[in-house]
Amino acid sequence: MKKYALITGASGGIGSCVAKKLAKDGFSLYLHYHKNIEGMERLLRELSIFENEYIPIQADLTEKNGIKKLCENIFALNAIIHNCGQSHYGLLVDLKEDDLEEIMKLQVTAPILITKRLLPKLMAQHNGQIVVISSIWGQTGAACEVAYSAAKGAQIAFVKALSKEVALSGITVNAVAPGAIQTPMLENFSADELQMLKDEIPIGRLGSGEDVADSVSFLLSSGSRYITGQTLAVNGGWYT
Repeated sequence: MKKYALITGASGGIGSCVAKKLAKDGFSLYLHYHKNIEGMERLLRELSIFENEYIPIQADLTEKNGIKKLCENIFALNAIIHNCGQSHYGLLVDLKEDDLEEIMKLQVTAPILITKRLLPKLMAQHNGQIVVISSIWGQTGAACEVAYSAAKGAQIAFVKALSKEVALSGITVNAVAPGAIQTPMLENFSADELQMLKDEIPIGRLGSGEDVADSVSFLLSSGSRYITGQTLAVNGGWYT
């Protein structure tokens, strides 16, 4: 029997790694993207070696119509991976209201509304899973990333609350909180800045998209069936 998972932001660095890992695990995938057509086309080529269904869905999740469009294209469903996100650097006093609204819409409002619409499909399976890709900054907070930290912290609170609400329906809800991951989000860092980051991390290296993907894979596996409401830190010991 086929298993279907929805991945939002599937064309990005972490999203594409999660997609490839879940495809290897045997999932058919709904692959959401917004503007990164090239990334989605590349991902679909990479997934072609696996014998499952891969369905791209273009939608702007900061808009209600985009959320509606995404959910209307989802049919059978076993898992949701909320991965959409964007970083924002700068002092709070310089934060533009439009930027704040977009951060919250994409990373807080959209996951809640998508889950609300799709929850009946997961409940019908009696063993659905939801995984939210949060951040280390949702756990500890970061100066110059106040709005982003607030959004990621809200995601963790969402996971804790929803996990209690749907546990008896057979649905687990967990978060993954990556630390410094080698993705396009770090492209603006200089070599010296990246080395300083590595020096702060006990394991001594940046994380990879595959590190995050392996954690998602575990949380969707039968080995995690008694784990819910948790935040799995994937940060090399940077924050414990």
